[in-house]
Amino acid sequence: MAKPAVRPPNASGVGRKIPEALPLKSEQAKIGALSRLTTRVFKKPAIQEVVREPTSGGIVYRMSKDQKDIEILLIQDSKGRWTIPKGHIEPGENAKQTAVREIGEESGLFHIQVMAWLGKIHFQYRRVDKLVLMTTQIYLVRALDEAEIPTKEQWMKGIKWFKFNDALDAIEYEDIEKLMLLAKNKIRQGL
Repeated sequence: MAKPAVRPPNASGVGRKIPEALPLKSEQAKIGALSRLTTRVFKKPAIQEVVREPTSGGIVYRMSKDQKDIEILLIQDSKGRWTIPKGHIEPGENAKQTAVREIGEESGLFHIQVMAWLGKIHFQYRRVDKLVLMTTQIYLVRALDEAEIPTKEQWMKGIKWFKFNDALDAIEYEDIEKLMLLAKNKIRQGL
């Protein structure tokens, strides 16, 4: 089997992936046979349907007590990944209404104000025999009541205010990270 990829530090000190080494000729025959066997045994069912799921959420922020730093509210999903509050758009709702509802449901924050639309992200995943195409509208949302304490839903592992740079480090999704940087610019410019 091939050795795992080595992640040398780059100029910023953060590791980056490099391609794995190719297997030796003596290993290629074993890998080929194993690959044919696992393909037959673990074959996924064919995609039968493409499903579109519109969702919406928000990058929720507040200023630190000393007004020098932006703090971002992140939730930790059931798999331990840090992300923003978001969810499915229900019939009769628009994306902005969904963002407000989902932030309330997932964080317990109800004293909020939608400041701006930041953009949308697209991703896809497989759900058994369905290909799910998800589009998420993302809004910049300000928490208005500093005394309001975020509370997580039961399915979550955590919820927490992060200093902005710590939130960038914690967030699992690159597309949301890019919108967080856009949000920071909008906040600094006074929207």
